Amino acid sequence: MPHLFEPLQLRKLTLSNRIGVSPMCQYSAVDGMAQDWHFIHYGSRAVAGPGLILVEATAVTPEGRISPGDMGLWQDRQIAPLARIARLISDYGCVPGIQIAHAGRKGSVGLGWQAQRALTLEEGGWPVVAPSPLAFSPDYAVPRELSGEEIQALVGQFVATAQRALAAGFQVVEIHAAHGYLLHEFLSPLSNRRQDGYGGSFDNRIRVLLEVAGAVRAVWPDDLPLLVRISATDWVEGGWSVDESVELSGKLKACGVDLVDVSSGGTSLAARIPVGPGFQSEFAARIRREAGIATAAVGMITSPAQADHLLRTGQADLVFVARELLRDPYWPLHAAQTLGHAVAWPNQYLRAAPPGSTGR
Repeated sequence: MPHLFEPLQLRKLTLSNRIGVSPMCQYSAVDGMAQDWHFIHYGSRAVAGPGLILVEATAVTPEGRISPGDMGLWQDRQIAPLARIARLISDYGCVPGIQIAHAGRKGSVGLGWQAQRALTLEEGGWPVVAPSPLAFSPDYAVPRELSGEEIQALVGQFVATAQRALAAGFQVVEIHAAHGYLLHEFLSPLSNRRQDGYGGSFDNRIRVLLEVAGAVRAVWPDDLPLLVRISATDWVEGGWSVDESVELSGKLKACGVDLVDVSSGGTSLAARIPVGPGFQSEFAARIRREAGIATAAVGMITSPAQADHLLRTGQADLVFVARELLRDPYWPLHAAQTLGHAVAWPNQYLRAAPPGSTGR
C-alpha cells in the first residue's frame, strides 16, 4: 500500500488516508455565514475521499476577518450553515475539520482576487488590531496595539469559536498561527515590539499562542485532535526562525497539540521565498524529528509520487494539498490510480473508474 493511503490515527480519530485538503479561503461568505458556494466547494472535494478536509480560516471575531468575504464563527447563528457542510463531508467518509483564525493587522482588505489594500469604513472595512502599531505594508492600515485585557479576551474568543465548531460537528480544529496573521504576529520580532509580558523574549512572544492552545485543548474533547498551523520561518534575517519553531512545537505538544501543520512566510514583504516543490517539507521533517510531534507538510505538493515520498521518508505524517485540489477536486482518486492503489469510487461515478474498482 502506498504510504499516502495508509490510515492515520490522531488520538481516537482515524483518518482513512493521509491526504488533507488544506484550508483555502474562498472569500465568499456573507456576514461570516457560509453560502451555497462553500457547500458545493467542500462537497466536490469530499466526493474524492481525502482523509481530512480543513474548512478555510474562520474568524473568531468580526475584525478578525481578512476580508468582508471571510467565514466566521463568532456568533451562534453562524453554526447552522457550517454544520450542513460538516455533515456533507462526513457523509462521504471524510473527517471534517476547521481552521480558526484572527487576521490581525492583515485584516480589512479586499477579497482575495481584488487589490490587497486597506478598505475604508465606507467600503465595508474596519479598524485592525495587532501586537504592535506596525502596518504590514504601506497599503495596509496601521493597527491599534492590543491591551493586555484585550489579549485575554482574545483567548476566550478562540475558545468560544472552538466550542461552536464542535457544536457544528467538526472533529478536528486547527489554530491558525501562520502567514503573518495575528498569532504569528505575536511570534515574530518583525511584528511584535511589545515591552510587556507578550513581547521581547522568545517565551513572551509565544505566550499568547500557548495560552490559546491550552485553553482550546481544555474545551476540545480528549478523543479529538487539535492542530496548529505555523510559519516555520519568516525568511527574513532577524525574524521568526526554524530553531524557534522547533522549540515552540515541543511546547505545543506539552499543551496537548497533536500535529503541527508546517508552512512558512507571510509576515514581511521583504521575504525572498524559494518557492518550489517541497520547499517547506524540510521544516516539517525537522520539527517532527526534533520536537517529537506529528507534522503535516504543505506547499507545492502536486504529484502523488511526491506526496507519497514525503511520507515514506518520514518527513511528515500527513500532506495537505492546496492549489492542486482547486485544479483537480478529484486528485485523491487520481492519486490512487497513479500509485496503483485501489480505492472505492462513488457509485454515481463508477462507470468512469478504473476496471475492477468497487463503489461506495
